[in-house]
Amino acid sequence: MGFFTKKPAVLFPWVPLTSSEQLKALIEQSTEIPVLLFKHSTSCSISALAKNRFEQKWNAAPTECNCVYLDLLSYRALSNEIETLTGVRHQSPQAILIKNKEVVYEDSHNGISTTTILTLL
Repeated sequence: MGFFTKKPAVLFPWVPLTSSEQLKALIEQSTEIPVLLFKHSTSCSISALAKNRFEQKWNAAPTECNCVYLDLLSYRALSNEIETLTGVRHQSPQAILIKNKEVVYEDSHNGISTTTILTLL
């Protein structure tokens, strides 16, 4: 591999979160498959770094976890609803893992641990 050769981009299986109805359905579905909510501010370099680090370490199949991405700049009201439904105070970037309609993991910024999330699936 040459000095200027880039690694090919890996497409991450994010499901965009765009509505309140979708959020409520995902929480209901968490009884069948865990749901990871990842809140990301597309204008924040710290958020981009956390998201990239998370994606690089993720190795679960899409059938093991619903990975849901919330673009905070476009859907800030949904972040408020997540806080109301889960009791987890808003931060960005933030990862919240829901299983059986209960929050089993939450952290933000550099505390987001892909390894820990994977062990909880």
